[in-house]
Amino acid sequence: MCGIAGIARHNGKGIAIDSLARMAAAIRHRGPDGYGFYAGKKVGLAHVRLRVVDIEGVGQPLTNEDGQIVATSTCEVFNYPELRHELESRGHIFRTRCHAEVLVHGYEEWGPDLLPRLDGQFAFAIYDRNRESLFVARDRFGVRPFFYAQRDGDFFFGSEIKAILAAGEVDAALDQRGLDEILRFGGARPPRTAFSGIAALEPGTYGIWKDGAFWLRHYYELDYPEATEEPADVVEQLDEIMLRSVGMRLRADVPVGAYVSGGLDSSITASLARSASQHPLRSFSVSYAVPELDESHHQQDVAAAVGSVHTAAVLELDAIAQSFPDVLWHTETPLLQTAPALMFHLAKVTRESGINVVVGGDGADEIFLGSDLFKQSSIRRFCLRHPESLGRQQLFGRVGVTDDDDGSDTGSLRRLLLDAAKPGDPLFSHMPRFLSSRIDDFYLPDFKAGLGGIDVIRELRSSLPTRFFGWSSLNQAAYLEMTTLLSPYLLSSQGDRVSMAHGVEIRYPFLDHRLFEFASALPTSSRLRGLRDKQILRRWAARILPRQLELGARPRISMPESQSFFMPTSPSWVDDHLTTEAIKRVGIFSPPAVGGLVRRCRAGLRTSSEENRVMVGVLSTQVWYNQFVESALLARPLPIEGASVLLEDRVGASSPKSIYAPKPC
Repeated sequence: MCGIAGIARHNGKGIAIDSLARMAAAIRHRGPDGYGFYAGKKVGLAHVRLRVVDIEGVGQPLTNEDGQIVATSTCEVFNYPELRHELESRGHIFRTRCHAEVLVHGYEEWGPDLLPRLDGQFAFAIYDRNRESLFVARDRFGVRPFFYAQRDGDFFFGSEIKAILAAGEVDAALDQRGLDEILRFGGARPPRTAFSGIAALEPGTYGIWKDGAFWLRHYYELDYPEATEEPADVVEQLDEIMLRSVGMRLRADVPVGAYVSGGLDSSITASLARSASQHPLRSFSVSYAVPELDESHHQQDVAAAVGSVHTAAVLELDAIAQSFPDVLWHTETPLLQTAPALMFHLAKVTRESGINVVVGGDGADEIFLGSDLFKQSSIRRFCLRHPESLGRQQLFGRVGVTDDDDGSDTGSLRRLLLDAAKPGDPLFSHMPRFLSSRIDDFYLPDFKAGLGGIDVIRELRSSLPTRFFGWSSLNQAAYLEMTTLLSPYLLSSQGDRVSMAHGVEIRYPFLDHRLFEFASALPTSSRLRGLRDKQILRRWAARILPRQLELGARPRISMPESQSFFMPTSPSWVDDHLTTEAIKRVGIFSPPAVGGLVRRCRAGLRTSSEENRVMVGVLSTQVWYNQFVESALLARPLPIEGASVLLEDRVGASSPKSIYAPKPC
């Protein structure tokens, strides 16, 4: 996967290559293997390259035969060979094996109707010189990022917000509503971000910019047409879809590795990758060098059973704090959890081992109802039919909710689960999560006033699509998990952003749209039966996984959160950002409220999961604000003479011309 950036100007005054070179420099980590530019009178495109396919090719931007279509993309089009064959049969002439060339000729042939034909994970921009328009799009589930900003009719975009800021024409400022969503939901829902005036293109969406105006359209929307019965051949259907999905995600000109967590989902992807790969499979895992948090034995068992060559990243607890500022620089958003730091270190070890593309198991929990949230939601509904029944409440123990696991007074977590929402609330499943942070207790009154009475939870409730209300309660919960957690957090902060920090691309077999459509059409009992999750996935996995692998639910080990920052070996930046002066300067949080929580953490007192989320949220917000809002982003332009592709529009020319002959990356 690569990185892209660009500018479109409504007045046609031309795009300075230096601006594009600064934008590319800001995201060079996404593409360490080469870079290129196209500078036109209205549109400029930049690209940084990670070599996975067509590794001897010259890179991007790419044009069609007559130079009227110019594209920059960060994409893996897994059905590239099939689409190329179809386009060649229609007379298109291909000059490379780069996936992006399918976008160029596909857009030329079908326009926006190209998008439903793509099987992959992508974000791209295509400049149509005939129409003087810019066509941009993002994949169905939001695996690849795409951010944009509009200023006085001009349009700026990039794989990361840093690229937009590096152009020097868009200032970094806090979006209060975006931050409030992050601190309640765990991530800002596209199009909102933590930055005022900078938006995220929604998954499954395309946009067209022309003459200073920008239109958006959905080309893919989540739906749950639940059947009443399973198909008789349901396991065979799942087998066919999964084998195809993994096989297509192994298409690359470099070896594809696998991430292994020790759980069912990554065991499946690693096992199938090992069977289908033409290379010995390299697998990677991350764990803590602390006995009570060490999951390496689960991971080693999977690697041994699968037959992969395994490498483990073993971290001391202080590694989280040591790397956290770097993690935030790449996520470009405050965080409520430290898991992205783990994945940051995992990607580092993967890249150092010579692997730059892996398959991962993300998406299975959301599609096959594997998260504890779904089970808790079912128990909550069951208990609320007879609220006085203490026996029913004992079921919470089956999903890891015990009387004292929240570190506060007995049973308070259960009360939150039961009191958070009434069964008729469309957000019923997620209200305990949304309410658990108690972030209002930590805001300054002036910050609350700045929100203007906006309630982001009420805003989410009112934005739900009409079809949502025709789905079962579990499918409603699945939709909310896909849109409030998977896309804005798991695939972004915990996925693309920290993996691409080290130039590692993750591919997700469970996020094949055919698999999603297959699973969403099944009865929910095929996925969650009672408190037994992923039922159809487990039935199928018993056929394909090595016999020695345990298929039961793996105990979930609580990762250290706030305590990671309050150790004798913790770096000084932690204290620097939590002083009363620093809290006052940023002006978001109440110094007394934050000070009380900091004292509890420093004293080593037991803190609840909610307090942990708040502490990480406050600290990460303070650091993020300092990195992006208080500090200017200075990016030294990449050397123009080092570009592998350099195209420009010349006066009177009918197509872009190379300023000099492209050279291999």
